[in-house]
Amino acid sequence: MASSRHATETAYAGEASDDFQVFGPSVEDGTTFTEWNPTEDTVRPVRGRHRVARQRSGMARSSAVLGVGMVAAIGAGGIATAGPKTSAPLTMPDLSGLTDDIPGAEAFLPEDDLSEAAPAAAPLTQATLTAADVENGHTDAGEALRARILAQADHQQSAADATARQEAVAAAAKAAASEAEKKAEAEAKAEAEAEAERERKAEEERKRKAEEERLRKLAASYALPLANFQLTSSYGESGSMWSNNHTGQDFAAPSGTPVKAVHSGTIKEAGWAGSYGYRIVLELEDGTEIWYCHLSSMTRTSGEVTTGDTIGRVGSTGNSSGPHLHLEVRPGGTDTVDPLAWLRGKGLSI
Repeated sequence: MASSRHATETAYAGEASDDFQVFGPSVEDGTTFTEWNPTEDTVRPVRGRHRVARQRSGMARSSAVLGVGMVAAIGAGGIATAGPKTSAPLTMPDLSGLTDDIPGAEAFLPEDDLSEAAPAAAPLTQATLTAADVENGHTDAGEALRARILAQADHQQSAADATARQEAVAAAAKAAASEAEKKAEAEAKAEAEAEAERERKAEEERKRKAEEERLRKLAASYALPLANFQLTSSYGESGSMWSNNHTGQDFAAPSGTPVKAVHSGTIKEAGWAGSYGYRIVLELEDGTEIWYCHLSSMTRTSGEVTTGDTIGRVGSTGNSSGPHLHLEVRPGGTDTVDPLAWLRGKGLSI
């Protein structure tokens, strides 16, 4: 390549050497200079310590651009990320053309051709303006990047809030369903208990009515021994008129008052019985014996009788202090029981 500049080494006119020739116009003192154009004969190979250093201007420029991009990105958002580190592609100047213009330039080139190995340069930072940034009024790349980061954070927060709301709604719905299920179970249980109580009360009422009906029918088949009377000496009462406690119930009534059969049965015995006076023994179907004592007379002395039949009359025979009916009840023909309790158990009011 031809140079239009003066050579780095010159010689005054008249000082000729093997490498320089003096010719051309002269200056005021008469000295003349000439333009030095090297040729293959005059250029010798450079060896040793005079070797030219390899060019590094492309790498230095790329490193500077990388540093500026990093400062711009950090200053724009103030946010550091821990993403994976990527190596920034570097570009080297194409030195292949130097061999065409400078003789001997092949000595300064590396063995590998850097122009073929270097890939296309890529952006060193994402802090660049986009069409959307321009439309939004951003003119600074750092501010645009910061705005995008904040917008992405807002979007992520909105998505998280929406997810939280959905989870809260689902949890509330689940809790409401569980509460409704528990309420329905409680209502069903209460209804079942109420129904059971109603059935219990209905059963009790049915039993009560059945008992009333049984007693009514039983009362229809049983009768009081006297129509008009006054209760005097009671069952188990002590007194001087008898050796042990009173074994029956006394019904005081005028002498000659009709005495009735309390239930259908068979007259087992009728006649004089010592201290009992005239006595009739009526045996019922279940073996219970009814003793009618102190009678003035006996209308029926044998055979079967029905409820309400007159079998004798009130008197004061035997060990008696006045006209009355001494009534004893002996289940199975053995020991006595309280006549009033027995008659009430048959549905009679007394």
